[in-house]
Amino acid sequence: MQPKSPRSRSATAARTVNWRSAALALGVLTSLVLAQKLPAQDGGEVTRSHGYNFFGELKYPADYQHFDYVNPDAPKGGEIALAAQGTFDSLNPYTRKGRAAALSSSMYESLMDENAPADEYGSMYCLLCESIEYDEGKTYVIFNMRQDAKFSDGTPVTAHDVVFTHNLFLEQGLPSYAIAVKKRITGAEALDDHTVRFDFADDISRRSLIDQVGSTPVFSKKWYEETGARLDEPRLETSPGSGPYMIEDFEVNRRIVYKRNPDYWGKDLPVNAGRHNFDRIRIEYFADETAAFEAFKAGEYTFREEGNSKLWATSYDFPAAQRGQVVREEIPDGSPPANSGFVFNLAREPLQDKRVREALALAYNFEWTNESLQYGLFRHRSSFIQDTPLQAEGTPTPEEVAFMEALPVDVPEEVMSGEARMAHESSPERQNDRRNLRQAMRLLDEAGWTVGDDGLRRNADGEVLSIEIPVNSAGAAVLEAVIGSFVQNLQLMGVDARMEKVDPSQYTNRRRDRDYDIIFDSYRVFLGVGTGLRQVFGSGEAEFSLFNPAGLASPLIDGIIDAALATTTQAEQDTSLKVLDRALRYEFFMVPAYYKADHWVAYWDVYGHPEEIAPYDLGYLDYWWYDAEKGEQMRASGALR
Repeated sequence: MQPKSPRSRSATAARTVNWRSAALALGVLTSLVLAQKLPAQDGGEVTRSHGYNFFGELKYPADYQHFDYVNPDAPKGGEIALAAQGTFDSLNPYTRKGRAAALSSSMYESLMDENAPADEYGSMYCLLCESIEYDEGKTYVIFNMRQDAKFSDGTPVTAHDVVFTHNLFLEQGLPSYAIAVKKRITGAEALDDHTVRFDFADDISRRSLIDQVGSTPVFSKKWYEETGARLDEPRLETSPGSGPYMIEDFEVNRRIVYKRNPDYWGKDLPVNAGRHNFDRIRIEYFADETAAFEAFKAGEYTFREEGNSKLWATSYDFPAAQRGQVVREEIPDGSPPANSGFVFNLAREPLQDKRVREALALAYNFEWTNESLQYGLFRHRSSFIQDTPLQAEGTPTPEEVAFMEALPVDVPEEVMSGEARMAHESSPERQNDRRNLRQAMRLLDEAGWTVGDDGLRRNADGEVLSIEIPVNSAGAAVLEAVIGSFVQNLQLMGVDARMEKVDPSQYTNRRRDRDYDIIFDSYRVFLGVGTGLRQVFGSGEAEFSLFNPAGLASPLIDGIIDAALATTTQAEQDTSLKVLDRALRYEFFMVPAYYKADHWVAYWDVYGHPEEIAPYDLGYLDYWWYDAEKGEQMRASGALR
């Protein structure tokens, strides 16, 4: 916030089973309504519950002992070691400057656990709180907090810390976040030391209100007031968290180590049973992917989630892998794939013409790059919720048409009655598909970008059509090759295109500042409706939202999101998301790229995991565990230190 060719039928079937077996916000299975209804003073009803789902349905009852997908008897102990690429200069994960260390947000907990369960979409269960209360109209929520919750420095976590954190994010957090929250949350009040209430604005959607305040991390008010630290600035000091891990050691740009808090207050909670099983989490930093992979082969770190198709296809034949000391697994992934691709910066005037974007897109030859550079291990993404029952298919259903007819904005006929836009096809035989390039050049001619005597395309004012794509120098070589082939095809069309390699810090800054014409980036996936959709796709924060790298600002998308937020049933929500997917594909602000259906993981054989992996989280830092017997054997053999 990465390959059997193409994806096998068995992998597809496994993915389908995941969807059918999970109690999700898709109406696939019937859940039980488990919340307790109590009379309110105004005559309405108050819901008191151990968890929250917008539709009121929870998979796990109030007396649940653990989530179904965990091993409640998983052993505690050992270490898992991972790799990170590039650099870090801050231990503050919320800074707007510099680069934060990997997993630096993992020390902080929220009122409700936003990271679990991994087999149920749209539901959250109490963590720092023991119960929540909200009225029928969801105009407020009250969290009754656990009185034994403590920060790692031993001080209690109180309602005053919750209110302080809420206000800190409004004052020093991301502007797009603060603007959105201020419109929706009108008050935060500590009713006593362990009871906190949030009030919500009138005449707005009830979506993402309770979820929002329930998932905000909680910081120590005492620490911030004593140190004077700011949330938006980099620093190498950390505020105490209430989570199971705390920083043990670090060396800037080299490594960071997290250790289990031996006094972690929440270790015996049902929400934590079978989870957080490692004593230490170590992250080693490397300059680039080559150095990182060589270090994995040597056992300098022990777990790798592979994203490089070339390495996966050709490089796992080193001695430790041949001896069976390194395990490789392809594990079905039940989540929609990342919405990755070539994102157009819509603030650039030439790219505001959709014909230009469509022409440039035709320079991407997925079929050739997949076969020639990526070993045929990927599929071409078309949808923003690919391979789920929510993705738009063919022409709109009657339910979709009715939804669009009720919108207060004009819906283009292409969206109202046309086929859902699919990724273009190219020839795998050669890098430059001549048919697509001819079509692209016709589109550029129509848009007024004609070829001059020097072979470059200019508009009527003599301006050259220039495209610059920054690339992270610490990134994967395969991605660089994919982008390079795209650039070469753009040049064949007469576009002054170039790829610029920049160091990780510069790349981060350019991405934040939108200093690019096109960037290979991702949009967040979604399986439900929430006001976070506005931050990602809405016009209100389009100029500065880090979650909207294209700067998409579309009245059509705004209207769909607003109407989706007003849906009241599961079926209505699902219809609205299909329409949103259809319209996002129509707007065409990114060239969809490749994706894989499975998690590719390789690890030194000292770990265990449940036989069935949860559909929505691979969970290697969550519910995997260290096998001490295997670890001892590995050390005795000299394979690992």
